[in-house]
Amino acid sequence: MSVNVSESADSTENAADRLVPSVRPVRRVILEAVKFGAVGGSGVLVNFLFFNLLLHGFGRRAMTATVLASLIAMGGNYLGFRYFTYRDRASRTRPQIALFFVFSAIGVAMESGLFYIGYHGLGLNGPVESNAVKGVSIVLASAFRFLVYRTWVFRH
Repeated sequence: MSVNVSESADSTENAADRLVPSVRPVRRVILEAVKFGAVGGSGVLVNFLFFNLLLHGFGRRAMTATVLASLIAMGGNYLGFRYFTYRDRASRTRPQIALFFVFSAIGVAMESGLFYIGYHGLGLNGPVESNAVKGVSIVLASAFRFLVYRTWVFRH
C-alpha cells in the first residue's frame, strides 16, 4: 500500500484555507476584548483609587465618590479606547465623541444605580463590602459599554 504524501499535504492546506476566514473574525473580537480589558482595567484602577480616596480618605458621600470616580475614569478611558483599542476604526468625529460620552453617561448611571442598590439597599457599606459592590457594578456596566462602544461608537 502506498500513500501519496503530496495529496494529503494539499488537502491539509485546503482545509486550513477554509478555516482561516471563519477564525479571523473570532481572533479579531478576542484581540479587541483583550485591548478593551487593558484600557478598561486601567480605568477600573483609576475608578477604585479615586473612589476610595474620596469615600474613605476625604469622607465624601458614597454616591458622590462613586460618580466622581467613574467620571474621572471615563475621561482617561476615552483616550485609551480611541488611540489604542479602536485606533483602526473611523477617525475621531464630533458624533463619535458625543456618542462615547452619552453611552458612558448611561454606563455611569447603571454603575451608580447598581452601587446604590448594594450600598444603601443591601447595607453593604463597610470598606470591604463597598469595594465589592463597586467592583460588581463596574463589571456589569462594562459589559454594556463593550457592546455599545464596539457597535455604535468606534464602528469600522
